Amino acid sequence: MKLTDFSALAFDVYGTLIDWESGMIAGLKPLTDQVGGLTRDAILEAHAYHESTTQRQTPTKTYSQLLAVVYKRIAEEWDVAVGWDECLAYGRSVENWPAFDDSAEALSYLKNHYKLVVLSNVDNASFAHSDEKLGRPFHIVYTAEDVGSYKPSPRNFEYMLGNLKRLGIEKHEILHTAESMFHDHAPANAFGLANCWIYRRHDKQGFGATMRPEEIPRYDMVFDSMAELVAAHRSEGQG
Repeated sequence: MKLTDFSALAFDVYGTLIDWESGMIAGLKPLTDQVGGLTRDAILEAHAYHESTTQRQTPTKTYSQLLAVVYKRIAEEWDVAVGWDECLAYGRSVENWPAFDDSAEALSYLKNHYKLVVLSNVDNASFAHSDEKLGRPFHIVYTAEDVGSYKPSPRNFEYMLGNLKRLGIEKHEILHTAESMFHDHAPANAFGLANCWIYRRHDKQGFGATMRPEEIPRYDMVFDSMAELVAAHRSEGQG
């Protein structure tokens, strides 16, 4: 299997192209400043639990509103008093989450060789800020707000595949490209999608801001960064 076997790259954004873990750590600082002894991974794991639970319980809630609830749940877990305005401020913090250093340049290159598709657990207003940071490279964008559910729900993948088929893009032409084993690679396996793991946490333990899947999914390709993916594409005689 080669990168040049595909005509479309379907991207997860947060954790793959946007450094959401750094964004979360910064946004949760008003809480963590009041709680001692928390490691970075402990903070991210608490976020992963409450985020995935809230997504499952209220799948139609927009991501900014959902993050506000996550902030409230984490504050309660850590016994920190917060007001709803503070929770809402965290919900809006996606606009401040930084892109990984290599993302915009890599996407600028790849958009000349592929249809670039977004399948992301985000709302459209929040995504607009991230899209700007990434250079607005995407041809097609599917958000959780569009679908009314959050990955790893099969509904999100059904929505993407159905709409791409209408555009003439068949499943075998798509390489699902993501960091999260839980949100992306497990359902990609279930749908028979070829998949590429962007292993941003290759130098860290655990799963960070995502839940651990029941079984570790298989993957067809793995790169530690988007820059490595681009280098591999060029090595196939492209670019």
